Amino acid sequence: MTDSESARLTRILSGLPAAARDLLTATDWRSLRHAYGSGEDIPVSLCSLVDEDPEVRSAALAALDMGVLHQGTLYTVTAPAALFVAAILDHPVGSAEHEGHFPWDDGPARSLRAALLVWLGQVADSAGYGEDPARDRTDWQWEPWHDATRREHDPDMAAALHACREIRPTLYEAVEPFLISSDPHVREAALGAAVPLLFAPELADRAPRAAALVRSRLLAETGRRDRASVARALCAWGDDTSDLLTDPDPAVRVCAALGPTHTDRPRALAVLLDALRDPRTTDGWFPRPLPGLDGWFRFTVLRSALNLAETYEEVASVALTIVTAGDASIVDFERGPILLRAFEDGYDPARLTPAQRALLRAFLDTDEATGGIARNMLWFRAAGLPENREGVAALL
Repeated sequence: MTDSESARLTRILSGLPAAARDLLTATDWRSLRHAYGSGEDIPVSLCSLVDEDPEVRSAALAALDMGVLHQGTLYTVTAPAALFVAAILDHPVGSAEHEGHFPWDDGPARSLRAALLVWLGQVADSAGYGEDPARDRTDWQWEPWHDATRREHDPDMAAALHACREIRPTLYEAVEPFLISSDPHVREAALGAAVPLLFAPELADRAPRAAALVRSRLLAETGRRDRASVARALCAWGDDTSDLLTDPDPAVRVCAALGPTHTDRPRALAVLLDALRDPRTTDGWFPRPLPGLDGWFRFTVLRSALNLAETYEEVASVALTIVTAGDASIVDFERGPILLRAFEDGYDPARLTPAQRALLRAFLDTDEATGGIARNMLWFRAAGLPENREGVAALL
């Protein structure tokens, strides 16, 4: 390290909150690991998050994305790094504009604080995955070949997972004040972090207070994105959103209907199915995904509908339309989950229901255009069905 770099870090350290400074000095970074090796280089990246140079700050956050939370993977260095980020959320430089480091960082201009909150939300999302299978089934694509428990059997991965779960109360305490920030991008990012954090069992008692904080925004805000984000958060936290199922904005209605459970199940399911009948319009509501939701919005709507339905028959007509017109490139987001839902309780080859027969026939009819059977082979296997065209045809 050069003298100028040393002087820069000394200057940064002097301006850090006490909690952040203590974390840097008390942590044995050399003993921790990230995606590319020892965590001994992480303190420099963390300090650089509040550097005066925006390019240095941008590169520092990129280092966290690439090494500390590489593609959503938790490492032993992730928890202390997340605690540091939480400790600097109210640092003065947080209001400075953040410039994306990667070519694909082409979202709207936002502050460093908003970017840090987004990153904390990603940490919380990864820490909570696999903790509640019912929620994962609603918020994630169903992956029959994915072993969500693998992390529990790898000592380093298990240690990283447990460490990140243990710090969730501290992370939430840092995030909550920004739920009512005057900056709309900060509010959205804070909400995106708060949703997975409050899924933690030990934070269940905080959800009512958070719901009250964000619900007040429904009266103050008129923008679709902000109101829909609030509706989605309220529903995720188990707040009764039945009143929002009749909201004038269809996007708000749909977000208020997202599961995994709902007080007014029939009306909520009807709202979701209506949205799926016009998927192009539904996708157009949020060209940029809402916090915590990946891909086209209709994917989330479909997963919620499949989960909310008590029987496959309740969603069969819409599901059949999706499969018939399905895009072969999105098997894992539409056609696969539909198939697994239709046969989740197994089947009797001699007593297929009319809805099951119609679904299998749709896969056969679109097979040549979409590669339906072969492309969906893992899903057919997960459902206990034949894995080739001939076997499926024999059932009919």
